[in-house]
Amino acid sequence: MTTTETTQLVETGAGTARVTWHRAREARLVLAVSHGAGGGIEARDLRAVAAALPGHGVTVALVEQPWRVAGKKMAPAPKTLDTGWRGVWPALAAPGLPVIAGGRSAGARVACRTAAELGAAGVLALAFPLHPPGKPEKSRAGELLGAGVPTLVVQGGNDPWGKPAEFPDGDFQLVEVAYADHGLAVPKRAPLGQAEALAVVTDAVVKWAGSLG
Repeated sequence: MTTTETTQLVETGAGTARVTWHRAREARLVLAVSHGAGGGIEARDLRAVAAALPGHGVTVALVEQPWRVAGKKMAPAPKTLDTGWRGVWPALAAPGLPVIAGGRSAGARVACRTAAELGAAGVLALAFPLHPPGKPEKSRAGELLGAGVPTLVVQGGNDPWGKPAEFPDGDFQLVEVAYADHGLAVPKRAPLGQAEALAVVTDAVVKWAGSLG
């Protein structure tokens, strides 16, 4: 199943966002995923998802927040990120298909905070930052637990922002990528290679998305 890639600029209340579409030939869902506060859509897990999901009937939209499009180095406040995401949503919903809200790290927090109000079909949280490194008392679990829609968390087994065992019980699925860090990278000494680790990510997302549509 072939895909086509196109880019779209979208004006939002936080500035101009950019959406890179990886379209499935016969799509049944749209998976919209945004980046974290320290990187862009070139992140390994976002690229892996964009490459894998269209072959399973899921169009992937990689969303760049306005601050990244503008070339800024630091992410703005959470409410500004939410404003940017809300502004992109009509473009994501334009194909007329159910839309999964997703993101990595800070982008996952945005997806959780806004999913219910935007009518998302689900939330994909890649490397959810449960707490700042070394500060488990500053938990963001409330954002995850409050998403209000089917949620999949894909978390590195050695993520300093929250290891899988630290997550609370709740109405979400959690898939662990063994040995992986916050960028879902695995050390060279790990028993599984980087390609295998990314296959854990994409296989989990494909299976979960299939349960939604």
